Amino acid sequence: MMNRLRTWWQIRTGTEETPFDGDVPAWVVSLVVHLSLLVILTIVLRELPRNEGHVELVSSVVEPEMEVPQEFFFSDLEQVEIGANSVAGVDMAEAIAELEAELTENVMQVEPEEVVETLDVTPSELVIDRIFNMNSALESMPNVVVQGAAGVGATGAAGAIDRITQAIIDSLEDRQTLVVWIFDKSVSLSAQREAIVNRLDRIYQELGVIEASGDSRFATHEDKPLLTAVMGFGENVTFELKKPTDQLSAIKEAVAGIQDDDSGKEYVFQAVYDAAVEYQRYAEGSNRRNVMMIVFTDEAGDDGAEMVDRTVARCQRYRMPVYVVGVPAPFGRQQVEIKWVDPDPEFDQSPQWTPVTQGPESLFPERIKISFSGLHPGEEPLDSGFGPFALTRLAVGTGGMYFSVHPNRQPGRPVRKAETAHLSAYIQYFFDPEKMRRYRPDYVSLKEYERILRKNKAKQALFNAARRSWAAPMETPQLRFPKRSEADLANALTEAQQQPAKLLAGTLLQMYEDLKQGERDRQQIVRPRWQAGYDLAMGRTLALKVRTDGYNRMLAAAKRGMKFKNQQNDTWVLKPSEKILAGSALEKEGQKAKDYLQRVVKDHPGTPWAMLAARELQDPLGWEWTEDFSNVNRPRAGNNAPAQPPRPNDDQRRMLQKKKRRAPPKI
Repeated sequence: MMNRLRTWWQIRTGTEETPFDGDVPAWVVSLVVHLSLLVILTIVLRELPRNEGHVELVSSVVEPEMEVPQEFFFSDLEQVEIGANSVAGVDMAEAIAELEAELTENVMQVEPEEVVETLDVTPSELVIDRIFNMNSALESMPNVVVQGAAGVGATGAAGAIDRITQAIIDSLEDRQTLVVWIFDKSVSLSAQREAIVNRLDRIYQELGVIEASGDSRFATHEDKPLLTAVMGFGENVTFELKKPTDQLSAIKEAVAGIQDDDSGKEYVFQAVYDAAVEYQRYAEGSNRRNVMMIVFTDEAGDDGAEMVDRTVARCQRYRMPVYVVGVPAPFGRQQVEIKWVDPDPEFDQSPQWTPVTQGPESLFPERIKISFSGLHPGEEPLDSGFGPFALTRLAVGTGGMYFSVHPNRQPGRPVRKAETAHLSAYIQYFFDPEKMRRYRPDYVSLKEYERILRKNKAKQALFNAARRSWAAPMETPQLRFPKRSEADLANALTEAQQQPAKLLAGTLLQMYEDLKQGERDRQQIVRPRWQAGYDLAMGRTLALKVRTDGYNRMLAAAKRGMKFKNQQNDTWVLKPSEKILAGSALEKEGQKAKDYLQRVVKDHPGTPWAMLAARELQDPLGWEWTEDFSNVNRPRAGNNAPAQPPRPNDDQRRMLQKKKRRAPPKI
């Protein structure tokens, strides 16, 4: 050992003499050796990988839907079980987000991986175990937020209210609770408010609060297990019952006393924020209560863009879950038409349609809006499978639920416009919530959404293309060209070319260039929603480009002259064709469009993306000329043409008088 130390010293210093040449005490040598060993062991042990245990919380993302009448109908019969299954069962599933990290004023949400867990339980069991009980189980963990369900369905609104009742029961088992009922004051919600008043007796009986109110153990206001406050919102936010109470009569009186607001404004987020500020003292201190908010509304809200982040942060800070009973958002669009029938029989009873804002389901539209097709000039509104973005984000971000209510919800078949219920939005098709649960939007702030776009060029491209298409919607092309003369036909063809030429040089070209820049990053997308969105956008944009370019070239060819095969015909008609006659380059682009669209149909069945892709594939990409007779050259009647005889007086008397027609109110 000593010889090795001498050799090491000579090599290190380049000298012959070493400190070990003389009589070195044995304890010095031993000390040096042991210290060296300790240093070596310390370095080695620090480099060894640590086998730390990891706890992974996995939650299946399940999005249930509801099939309900627009008004709330309730049964006086005792139900065997509460929840959505209490009324004729329900095909539903819940979307439960993963456990968030530490809670701050601004919670950073990351894009979750798609994890599907197979559980041998019913959807109702998932609700109880995964939502209600999870809140109680994690209550002792500080700075933790449990995000709730993005869309919960039931066959009746009674099911939605029963589910909320169960949530209140769960909260009461944990600690004393304050419930704040927040109602939309619009005219369209008046029937629902009345129905809620009639339901309150049943709700509070189920909660056992009526019996507890006479218990001597709850003699003081502070000891009441459940307190209730009531608010309303429209253009202004009002506290209908500001001081919380356990008196059912006062609660019913407050709800029944809400006055209709015909302003057309709905400041729902301001109402929730004001409630969080007013009742935060109940959520603080050693005697703090759980504070829950229950919102009833039928629109997306007029202050979501300004208030949603602030409101979510406030509710998260004081652990106040928000439950929303609302409407489904239309797929990728902001507005839908609401059916209104004048309630006064003295006026015209025919349906009228008025636009309202109930979407979109994502922060921004994530699909392109185009309608340049010979067969389908427009798109009927489809269900997105989720509620309006801001309201759903409020529910998800605070650990509550969003209940989507629509009386015509029947997945699997189209809904005719005539079937739409009074004061309901026309949505043509609803989708199976079990399939839609994987396509949950990103419920994040604007800043986080922008970060998601920056990380992937394909997502950014989809956003840019969608924004352009909504700013400049496409129009239906002219397909019939009567020939009164060669010059008249040439002028009509030239005028018809103006729109496709403008699209090819402007909006359409920009949309295609946007999407093309994101093609390379398309393979990096893992979430089905963004995959389907990009592929559908690229497929439809390419299809539109091929149809538009081909249409333009067919008109140019017609201007060079065409002769009718049947000399009696006088009108040229352009019809869609499977053959692309305008060149091989368009044929290649047409095949590429089909490839994208077919991938959407194959990879995302049973979704609105697949439905739109299938519709696009039904329309041929090429064009061909056909001929028809429309008698455009018939002689026109002159000034000497005989006048029509006047209608007999008795016929005039027998004509029915039309009822007066009133415009729909602001709803």
